[in-house]
Amino acid sequence: MFGIIARNLLKGSRSEAVSEPGDRAVQDLLAKLHAAARRRLGRSLAIRQVDAGSCNACELEIQALSNPLYDLERLGLSFVASPRHADVLLVTGPVTANMREGLLKTWEATPDPKWVVALGQCAIDGHLFADSYAVVGGVSQVLPVDLVIPGCPPRPADILAGLLALIEAEGRPQAGVAASTAGADKG
Repeated sequence: MFGIIARNLLKGSRSEAVSEPGDRAVQDLLAKLHAAARRRLGRSLAIRQVDAGSCNACELEIQALSNPLYDLERLGLSFVASPRHADVLLVTGPVTANMREGLLKTWEATPDPKWVVALGQCAIDGHLFADSYAVVGGVSQVLPVDLVIPGCPPRPADILAGLLALIEAEGRPQAGVAASTAGADKG
């Protein structure tokens, strides 16, 4: 045991080098996102993340948005525990048959106007799991999707850029779409 510890201490860390917290591109992106949310909504952006059946790779990248490099909370952008407080539903993973109803109930509980973002390739089209008997398909098979952020998984900077594009897009999110009829052709 002590030999293993000694070897690891002598070899050093195998971690990748991370960009500095002062990375201008990331800081500029964060500032633009914060300003756009204030201008468009008059307040901060509240995000409800929904795992519809993912492998958790996208969740790891979402979690990175709360680390000191990105630190969304300091800008007032927050992940909320209840869909009743959310402006955006950030959905990851292919929608499984077991999660279809839960996703619809989350959509219904989110106040209008609302946005839906399909995050990652699995949420867009089912990706590797598309042909599984347990998968309904991508998020668009169940709900109207306002934005897709591709990647397997997408980098945190790509997620930020996607949220910025969503907020800066012209027009308000769709209001009054009947979620109970969305994706009714799927069983």
